[in-house]
Amino acid sequence: MLPRSVDAVVIGSGPNGLVSAITLADAGWDVLVLEAAGTFGGAVQSTEDGGWISDRFSSNYPLGIGSPVMRALDLEKYGLKWAHAPLPLVHLLDEDGAAAAIHPDPEGTAKSLGAEHPGDGDAWLRLYQQYVSVREPLLNALLTTWPPVGPGLKLVRKLGSAGELLRFARFMAMPMHRMGQELFAGRHGPAILAGNAMHADASLSGSVSGTMGWLLAMMAQDVGYPVAAGGSSAFSGALVRRAERAGVLFVADMPVTGVDVADGRATGVRTASGETVAVQRAVIADTSAPALYGKLLPEALIPSGLRRDLDERFEWDYPTVKLNFRLSGPIPWKAVEARSAGVVHLGGTADDLVHLSADLDTGRVPSQPFMLIGQTTKADPSRSPAGSEAVWAYAHLPRGIADDASAEKLAGRMERAIERFAPGFGDLVIARDLQRPSALESGNAALGFGALGGGTMQLHQQLIFRPTIGLGSARTFVEGLYLGSSAIHPGGGVHGACGHLAARTALRDASLLGPLTRKLPTKALQHLQR
Repeated sequence: MLPRSVDAVVIGSGPNGLVSAITLADAGWDVLVLEAAGTFGGAVQSTEDGGWISDRFSSNYPLGIGSPVMRALDLEKYGLKWAHAPLPLVHLLDEDGAAAAIHPDPEGTAKSLGAEHPGDGDAWLRLYQQYVSVREPLLNALLTTWPPVGPGLKLVRKLGSAGELLRFARFMAMPMHRMGQELFAGRHGPAILAGNAMHADASLSGSVSGTMGWLLAMMAQDVGYPVAAGGSSAFSGALVRRAERAGVLFVADMPVTGVDVADGRATGVRTASGETVAVQRAVIADTSAPALYGKLLPEALIPSGLRRDLDERFEWDYPTVKLNFRLSGPIPWKAVEARSAGVVHLGGTADDLVHLSADLDTGRVPSQPFMLIGQTTKADPSRSPAGSEAVWAYAHLPRGIADDASAEKLAGRMERAIERFAPGFGDLVIARDLQRPSALESGNAALGFGALGGGTMQLHQQLIFRPTIGLGSARTFVEGLYLGSSAIHPGGGVHGACGHLAARTALRDASLLGPLTRKLPTKALQHLQR
């Protein structure tokens, strides 16, 4: 039986939900996590079968190891071990074997880029030194607080003069394509940025896409692209153990069907089993925005403006098609460096990726898809039997195209592309498992249409526009109800920031200053969304 009353209920046990639960429990709250699935972890899960370990959703975690939110939890004390491949990342440019590589040492990366075009190695070192100089205040501003006033002021002080601040602001606003042209003279440097920008769904010729590519490339240089030793479930398992240590109660196989609201305040949750749990302080929903506002709240309560924004303006990120392979041996890449990389980008030059990005944005299924390929055995030999390789690959479909037939077509193109860059690949395949967008969503309801990011990462749905026009925080128009998933700022990625921000907001609203911190923002939201 469920408890009759708790301080807080967290709906969903993805990494953001787990971080929310830990933050509230550490503050002394009585916290209950209700998970619809039979296992905890959301999109941080793996399966094991006969010595083969497969990450079912997310896999590589530069933000997991680099996020100040995750670092503060000391998950290594709860069994988490990070595993690194010899090379974090290799980007394949063409079928002749040309490739750009990020090495563990910045000097190694610079040497590789400089060999392709003199001067680009020094440009990489300058770029990385700039990142290191602003790393702490920048990551704190992005991931630990909203609005980011304190970390933002520290970032300004780090940058120094007003001129440097304006240059940095311009740099962060640049499209990836322009950023690559300004920073590098050769092909390899821009390709690395473009490939990393493709992890999100921002148009590579659109504003802020440069920031995404730059940040992930810098994190690859800084902390690598690690996997959790033993599979992604080891990551979520460490989060669950940390939460249990703080006193969090977990219940699986317990879908929440509704949030009760009285006098404008969340008062409890109802479950599919027919039980109701009264909530004294907060409900945090680690769900998609459409699920919270379209399924969990009474339709009559939803402000007309919010309903219209979700129906007409909310935009998912690209649907994902994921292939999981069991291979009898390593992929025989033409590019030698790719044979020791944890992550391989297969997609061509920066110019090629701009064209591919345009295909996705105009509804065309790419004939030559961009792929992220995870060679997990390279980092963690426990992922497959000796001598074999566990590998996954994913690519995207355009928005609005998520049917199984299109997924099958794209999967075939993905396999043929790998074969072109690594002749003989097909002969190594022992087993092939295709996760279509429909399978990804059925495996995790928050991945609407197989989208991994909780909604597009483009500027029109970021910051105060995420998930719709509002205040950019976890607050909703209902007091005591918070959205704590990747649907809010700062968006997708296993960094825990969305859950952390939701819990911190709930703690502030429940404090002695609560009447000041919650009343005005809630009224403002109600006004904006009416």
